[in-house]
Amino acid sequence: MIKVVFLDRDGVINFEPGDYTFEVEQFKIVEGLFEGLKLLKEKGFQFIVITNQGGISKGIYNHDAVKKVHSYMQKCFKENEIDLLDIYYCPHHTINEKCICRKPDSLLLEKAMARYDIDKSTAYFIGDSRRDVLAAERAEIKGVLVKSNDKLINYLNQIN
Repeated sequence: MIKVVFLDRDGVINFEPGDYTFEVEQFKIVEGLFEGLKLLKEKGFQFIVITNQGGISKGIYNHDAVKKVHSYMQKCFKENEIDLLDIYYCPHHTINEKCICRKPDSLLLEKAMARYDIDKSTAYFIGDSRRDVLAAERAEIKGVLVKSNDKLINYLNQIN
């Protein structure tokens, strides 16, 4: 079994401008992200991103745009010597359809936990909204609520 920290994307990894981030040019890493992740990596954690991308359902952008942003994000992680185990995203939005993969539901977390044999007792989900913490609770893991766009290092005392 492995130790994992799940990360929300917008507001935790990249700056949340208040609207959808779907172009590489818009994607700005939150200050201090990699400093915090390196400390977690030293504690034996691996990382998986779980993100809602409802702009796809709304027709604002498409899967290719998300894949380009995620490819760029992975490049940023590699440049900072942090590996991402995987990225899961929900393309749905409640205004158009119902699904169980969109946070606050927990299907994406559950899929990742099954695929990677993740130890629930040592898993955390870091997010900047109540729906992230609810998804963690539904998946029976610990949720860590951070202030959007804040330095991750300010919250590491909540992760063992």
